[in-house]
Amino acid sequence: MMIVYKEMYPMELYLLTLALSSVCTFFLYGIDKRRAIKNKRRIRERTLFLFAFLGGAVGALLGMRLFRHKTKHTYFYVINSIALLWQLALLILLWL
Repeated sequence: MMIVYKEMYPMELYLLTLALSSVCTFFLYGIDKRRAIKNKRRIRERTLFLFAFLGGAVGALLGMRLFRHKTKHTYFYVINSIALLWQLALLILLWL
């Protein structure tokens, strides 16, 4: 059986990266919330921010909202929103 690979263009590759990063970041927020409830070792805030900046801003914001996690910390909204704007700017750049 022959597998034909389609060449991925930068826009498609970037969107795939954003999607995968967002899913991972979303699950990280869920895991951290569960650990917070069970009083176990938590995921570092800088790790959550790193994943958000590496393409997972949408997942971070959705995770905050769905799991009601880190919502009392205004800086989480600010930093994740900046990460989202950064990712949108790169998306627009690739589109042009």
